[in-house]
Amino acid sequence: MVMAENFSVTRHNAPIRPDLAQPRMIPLFKSWRRHRTLARAPIPDSLWHAGLAAQPMLIGFNGAERAELRRLATLFLDEKHLHGTHGLEITPAMALHIALQACLPILRLGIDWYDQWSTIIVYPDDFLPRREIMDDDGILHLDESPYSGEAWERGPVLLSWAAMAAGEPLAIHEFVHTLDLRNGVANGMPPLHPEMSIQDWTRAMSRAYDELHARLDRDEPVELDPYAASDPGEFFAVMSEYFFAEPWTLAQSCPDVYGQFRQFYRQDPLARLPRGPDILDVKE
Repeated sequence: MVMAENFSVTRHNAPIRPDLAQPRMIPLFKSWRRHRTLARAPIPDSLWHAGLAAQPMLIGFNGAERAELRRLATLFLDEKHLHGTHGLEITPAMALHIALQACLPILRLGIDWYDQWSTIIVYPDDFLPRREIMDDDGILHLDESPYSGEAWERGPVLLSWAAMAAGEPLAIHEFVHTLDLRNGVANGMPPLHPEMSIQDWTRAMSRAYDELHARLDRDEPVELDPYAASDPGEFFAVMSEYFFAEPWTLAQSCPDVYGQFRQFYRQDPLARLPRGPDILDVKE
């Protein structure tokens, strides 16, 4: 969860090239360090195969995709700092479970799309942020709603292990928030690739978001989680969950959004994930 605005173009919306975002010597050192990590700290085979088996959304991956996911997960576990809180101990299996979901959205984007933050805090269960929020009338209220996840532009990313263990794609949800935040605001428009059209993205996302709102206002049944209607930032995150975990639902309900996501993530989950029993259980 993040605080969001609308699907709008901001001064941050120029496409970001993570590989060009830092001085030249830093990427050279980073490349050397990553080669060393991949050579010296591979994910053990038994842990890797168990981790894959625990993630139904990875069923359709071919050999090349599994190899790239393993490479990204190895780097993710080396470069990010996972901390359990309230007595929670992060086991290797738990860390890999989080890493696999985190690296799925960046499979074709690269690990540098996560270079703005480094810390992940894992709670045993939902947590209470206890912050003040302002309503539409300008009145401040203390927010005491339980959260299962939260993301900030520079970190940390907060996760509920209970939600992860229950099979929810919570890490996907929170980590795609960090992609959205690369523009400086969670407004449902991450930095788009140069070949993509900001107008096409805005049109597809706005129409689908408005239609979801309209159907909910009319008390009509919807296939998508109503939480997606909270704001454009949450719409992007929830639709990304469907894109990776239940792509047939997104393609049928919001085909234009699916098309834009296919361009942005440079993946086509509908082509690799066989339709079957629902494997997505989206929670707030």
